[in-house]
Amino acid sequence: MCSSSRCRCQQTGKAPCLPESSNTVWVSACHPGAHVNSRGKKKRRRRSNTVAEMDLRSELLKSIWYGFTALDLEKSGKVSKSQLKVLSHNLCTVLSIPHDPVALEEHFRDDDDGPVSSQGYMPYLNKYILDKVVEGSFNKENVDELCWTLTAKKNYQTDKNSSTVLPEKDAFRLWCLFNFLSEDKYPLVMVPDEVEYLLKKICMAMSIEFNCVELEDFFSQDSVQQSGITVWVFLEMMNSGKITRGIDKSIISMAIEEVYREIVGDVLKEGYLWKKGQLRRNWKERWFTLRPSNLSYYTGEDRKECQGNIALDGNCCVEEVDDDQILFGRSKWIKNVLFPVLPDRDGKRCMFCLKTLSKTYEMSASDTKQRQEWTTAIQTAIRLHVEGKTSLHKDLKLKRREQREQREKRRQAKEEELQRLRALQEERERKLAELELLKEAQKQAQALLEQDEQRRRQQHEQLQQALEVQLREAEEARVSMQAEMALKEEEAERQRKRIQELEEMQKRLEEALQLEIKARLDEEAFRYAQAGLLAEEEEKMKALMSLQEEQEEYILKTQREKQELKQEMEAKSRALDEAQRQLEEVRANRHRVDQDVVAAQRKLRQASTNVKHWNVQMNRLMRPIGPGEKRPSLGSSFTSFQIPTQRDPGLRLRRRSGSEDQDEESKENVENRAGCDLEKRHSHASNGDMDIP
Repeated sequence: MCSSSRCRCQQTGKAPCLPESSNTVWVSACHPGAHVNSRGKKKRRRRSNTVAEMDLRSELLKSIWYGFTALDLEKSGKVSKSQLKVLSHNLCTVLSIPHDPVALEEHFRDDDDGPVSSQGYMPYLNKYILDKVVEGSFNKENVDELCWTLTAKKNYQTDKNSSTVLPEKDAFRLWCLFNFLSEDKYPLVMVPDEVEYLLKKICMAMSIEFNCVELEDFFSQDSVQQSGITVWVFLEMMNSGKITRGIDKSIISMAIEEVYREIVGDVLKEGYLWKKGQLRRNWKERWFTLRPSNLSYYTGEDRKECQGNIALDGNCCVEEVDDDQILFGRSKWIKNVLFPVLPDRDGKRCMFCLKTLSKTYEMSASDTKQRQEWTTAIQTAIRLHVEGKTSLHKDLKLKRREQREQREKRRQAKEEELQRLRALQEERERKLAELELLKEAQKQAQALLEQDEQRRRQQHEQLQQALEVQLREAEEARVSMQAEMALKEEEAERQRKRIQELEEMQKRLEEALQLEIKARLDEEAFRYAQAGLLAEEEEKMKALMSLQEEQEEYILKTQREKQELKQEMEAKSRALDEAQRQLEEVRANRHRVDQDVVAAQRKLRQASTNVKHWNVQMNRLMRPIGPGEKRPSLGSSFTSFQIPTQRDPGLRLRRRSGSEDQDEESKENVENRAGCDLEKRHSHASNGDMDIP
């Protein structure tokens, strides 16, 4: 942690330092189960998400780390709760998840003394924000823009009047590229190999050659080689103009955007192609964008109007039309893939077809090179989809990281081997030094022998004539000296044999060393193969578990549908029984009404019969019989009085009324008429109208 406000991190433009424990928290949040607490009693967390979700969580945490460190104004590794509330609310907004403002207070209810550290904020971030994130429901660029806005105000301070300073949008894209290519450890840095890779991609997009001479001094620093560079040092290097000197800003912006879309946006290839329509069968030029999962085409390069989207999977294939082999109908090998050759049609050359299960899309490139690039890129996208990989550059980044780790392991092994060789060389030099000492001792002994011989000769010449006895003694001494010389020569011979044995031992040691190196390489290859088989077995096990879960969900869904159908059939059966019962009641009511009507008709006929009978009786009573007068017949008397029949409208009965009321009304009508007729006859009789015999 920085001890003062004017630390080296601030002076050099690097990100502010944080305590080592806080950085460990961010690493453990990226990879659950990789961090163990100090007590060593907690178990590692189980991995509940897929590899894609873990990559998304890691990328989100990189951006959020910048936002958290930007709020840490005192560089103490802690942020106030009010600032964390604002940060959490903004994160929930851009991640399209519901925000609970009370959760932060309840989470830190026991910590009211002051600001919150990263160790305390990380469980809340994981539980209430990151665990609720759904991939595809939000735009990650909005999250990056939020975190960039927070961290750029504090750390990205440039001279806006300078001609080499990049625009804000380009700096943001470089910041996103840096986060994508940075290592998964905090504070975030990018190793020199990844920096060189990114600069080469940008120079390639600008169609210039990457010149790393000016950056060799920068990369040769010990701090850069050991720990890498931060994003602010990288942006400062880009703003210095070492790479973009003499290039227009618009070209730089276009190159950065192209690299950003390729690496961060997972765009494998973009460009214009001619496409044949499915209905009108005419050719139109479209702007195509290829990603690992689909191929989209638009009306223009601005990508505002999407005309279609072709989903890529393992059932898709590419067929290429070879201009040199159109008449022969042969096949062609492209990147170890056999493509059948199609005939040229509609005057279009450099054609190729993309076949799916439902449709076949015919397209044409501008030249053979473009066709080759498009077919290769589409095959790469299909391969990535089949292998279950969502991003090409994530895979390439992991491969480059593995290569760096392998190079580091080889370098360490080489250093260990060199140390062993140095030890063997030192042992050999020591043996050679001992041999030289022995040779030097032999030379000294030889010189001493020569001196002694010369001295003996002088003594022999001086004492030859005088001392014959001494001569014999000298002869004996010479013999003894010769024996000693023989012993010395035998010792020298033994030393030479020892040297030969040492040389042979050195050769055997070198051969054993080569065999050990080969065995280690074979063991490492077997380990890599075993790791690959284990990873493949794990992927197959995950696929099997997902299929089993889908089958169980389908069985549950089928049972629920069967239960709902059974309930619906029972409800319909009950409704049918109710309707049948109501129909039977209606039929019974109708039968009763018919019986009532028949009874009413019978009573009506009886009433008519009674009326006729009373009419006859009344006719008899109303006309007195004179003396000598004949009794009038029943049919000729009172011709004006007519008995109403059943069909008379005046006596027509309504079937809907009660039969008893109808009978009473008919009887009253008959009685009234009979009374009226009787009164008329009495009045006529009183007036003298009646004939008296």
